[in-house]
Amino acid sequence: MQNRPRRPLFTARPENNTANITSAIGIEETAGRLRARRHSLFTQTVMWITGLVCVAFLLGSLAQAWSNSQLIQKVSISQQKLQQLQNQHRHLVQGTDYYKDSSVIENEARQQLGYIRPGDQPVVVISSSNQGQPQTQQQSNVVNQQGFWQQWWQTFFGE
Repeated sequence: MQNRPRRPLFTARPENNTANITSAIGIEETAGRLRARRHSLFTQTVMWITGLVCVAFLLGSLAQAWSNSQLIQKVSISQQKLQQLQNQHRHLVQGTDYYKDSSVIENEARQQLGYIRPGDQPVVVISSSNQGQPQTQQQSNVVNQQGFWQQWWQTFFGE
């Protein structure tokens, strides 16, 4: 092994001399050092632009995710409203199917409106608590037995 002179770990002068120091003592920077400095500036510029583009993509992705979340919530609410409307529609269709039956219509007319068939004798049940009500029911049954035009005649011209 040959004995080579070792370089000291720390030099007396730092190697990162700036242009001001070298030009102050009359030594100009070499072409290689200028090229390296330009390359370093170019590299830093590319890194900054790349970082800004990445941040822009990240913000765009977050905005898109937030927008998608809002749309999913709107779709969910609309689906709930649609389900409610479908349930209501199904209930109404069942009601129309129920009232299409002529026996149901007749039963409803008898119970709710007090209609009777021609020739039937109405039966009025009088309870002890309702003394005045049966008379009005009997009068309405008599009126219902008359024809429609007879009711109008009585309304305008009396009996």
